[in-house]
Amino acid sequence: MKWRADFATEEIGSPQRIAPHSVAIEAELGAADDPAATGRLILLHDPAGNEAWAGTFRLVTYVRAEVDLDMVTDPLLPEVAWSWLTEALETHECDAHSLAGTVTASYGKGFGEMADADSADLEVRCSWTPTLDARHSLTSHLAAWEDLMGHVAGQPPLPPGVSQISPGRRA
Repeated sequence: MKWRADFATEEIGSPQRIAPHSVAIEAELGAADDPAATGRLILLHDPAGNEAWAGTFRLVTYVRAEVDLDMVTDPLLPEVAWSWLTEALETHECDAHSLAGTVTASYGKGFGEMADADSADLEVRCSWTPTLDARHSLTSHLAAWEDLMGHVAGQPPLPPGVSQISPGRRA
């Protein structure tokens, strides 16, 4: 996968009890010292299949970003954030089904010594069953996940064929 220039990934430990095979990555979008969004993506595989997944593979993700205080109170934010996932999967022509998840918009108010610590966060936690075979690669799902992280961070996806210029790309 060729990630956008401001997208850094690293393999992390993956769950061992959910499926016989798994791999996980974490990512940051934006500056290393102050990322605009963070996330994790886990690919689970059970060659025998899993009835709950309705397949042999399952992708599970968590994406989080700080958002404007005004944005977190918008009652449509959860529906819009969920549409970012479904549109990203469609845009990248991902063959996927059994989508499930939650969108959480939260606001924290600081008091006393932390009076200036107000914060607003958006979290998308979701999973889906991808079709992965000779005709359907994992790459399209990775690109959709990258787009989801960009949307949650307030940075729209780059148009197809356009790459971002960055003075210091992290691997």
